[in-house]
Amino acid sequence: MSRTTRAAKFVNTVFGPALRGREDPSAAWAKAVARAEQAAGSADPEFAAGLGAVVAGVAEIPRLSPLGWTLALTTLQERYANRLRINSLLAARPEIAGEPIERPVFVLGLPRTATTLTHRLLAASPEHRGPLLWEMGYTSLEDPAVAARQIKRLDLGSRVTTALFAPELKHQHPTAAGQPEESMWLLPHGFWQAQFGVMPSYAAWLAGRGEAGSVGDFKHLKRGLQVLQHGREHRRWILKFPHHLNDMSTIMKVFPDATFVWTHRDPAAVVGSTCSLVETAWSLYQTDPDRQEIGRFVLDMLLTMVTNGLDSRLSLPPSAIVDVPYHRLSADPHTEVPRVYSGIGASWTTTDQARLDTALARPAGSRPHRYDLTDYGLSPEGITDAFTPYLGLLRTFDTPDAEPTAEL
Repeated sequence: MSRTTRAAKFVNTVFGPALRGREDPSAAWAKAVARAEQAAGSADPEFAAGLGAVVAGVAEIPRLSPLGWTLALTTLQERYANRLRINSLLAARPEIAGEPIERPVFVLGLPRTATTLTHRLLAASPEHRGPLLWEMGYTSLEDPAVAARQIKRLDLGSRVTTALFAPELKHQHPTAAGQPEESMWLLPHGFWQAQFGVMPSYAAWLAGRGEAGSVGDFKHLKRGLQVLQHGREHRRWILKFPHHLNDMSTIMKVFPDATFVWTHRDPAAVVGSTCSLVETAWSLYQTDPDRQEIGRFVLDMLLTMVTNGLDSRLSLPPSAIVDVPYHRLSADPHTEVPRVYSGIGASWTTTDQARLDTALARPAGSRPHRYDLTDYGLSPEGITDAFTPYLGLLRTFDTPDAEPTAEL
């Protein structure tokens, strides 16, 4: 069944002329850049050029819809505007660059392995802080009026987008502007294909940047965190993004005292769910995404992630990684969560204990995530074969084929 809603089809008909911009993506992006620079009164040509590589990739997507083209351009323009905002703040207050980002924690792992739950459980401590969704899109100094305005704007936009164009998102990955969210919202690169669609020229551009480009991305993330920390109580940053499995060694170059919390689960239990989530995301930008293409893309993406994670693991000190097996977390969270706190060197209090059951509860109105792996041209046996090296690690501390006590 198609996930392109009737509302999306109607909007695509109305927005049809907007798709002509893909015929000259450089010109379309130049106009977006000019709007952002005029509003900010400043420019960052190198950063704009990098995001321009994303725009060129979006224009290649065969099933790109008028709505998708419009949403992608708007999203990228906002990402550029936020970069200019951060630059201006650092220029006006050079002392921000001296803010120490100490012992940050990066929650990572394959998607659908309880990374979101683990992130929110760790970020809930009064000693910790997770970057909120709204402030990663509008990174600025503390201002309650700005916070209220941005939260209202983003939550309204999210409700409208979800209700009209992607109703499955509220069950697959519910978000709120005032909650901690994935650090992808403050990063410039490395994840756009999972959001928009397969973009060969952008993938080639990413590969051509090498490690220096990735280091630059995380320096940008650090600058954003420094802005958000400046003038406020210093608390330990808890960040999360499954794709950080690709970047553990790079992260250590920018955050040398970082700790990684790696959540684990049998890939056969998560690949189909990830395919379904990607299909929902792509449906915002494409007309009836190809499920076979999604299956190939997701399998390659996740294999790359665990391969890079396993390679990085060989060079990192054991104390830098805290492993969180999904089945142990599911079966006994009241033991496993305090163990994770201890593993990152944090205190576990009676207040944290009292908050745990609330955090574990499923959001009101949500329903279990349903999908069929075969829709994406995949099989459990094929996935198990593909992930053999990772399963060798997983079996040392978990039971991959066991049924979880509860879905997290």
